[in-house]
Amino acid sequence: MRLTCHCGAVELSIDPPEGLATARRCDCSFCARRGAAAISVPEDRLTIVEGAENLTLYQWNTRTAEHYFCRICGIYTHHRRRSNPREFGVNLGAIEGVNPRDLDPIPWVDGVNHPSDRKG
Repeated sequence: MRLTCHCGAVELSIDPPEGLATARRCDCSFCARRGAAAISVPEDRLTIVEGAENLTLYQWNTRTAEHYFCRICGIYTHHRRRSNPREFGVNLGAIEGVNPRDLDPIPWVDGVNHPSDRKG
């Protein structure tokens, strides 16, 4: 599958083993504001084809999750997952030929009570 940002400066190639079946939304403070649904892709099944120099990184708190955006158009393309750093979440709406509305209802995950945030 091919994924691009809005302006086309960043292109990724993904091969999700479960296709679009892992589509989800998250209600953590960051994802709720971002609003994008994502699918899971193992890190060895995601390739930055073009525009790595146009990606910008955002991290906070534990700095485990890595959120990538096109520095030109601002579109979120993918993120390294905090719950499984060997896996990426990929912006469902940036995948060529995919309309997230076709997958509705997309389930929500509880990011507010993320296991990595629990103490002791």
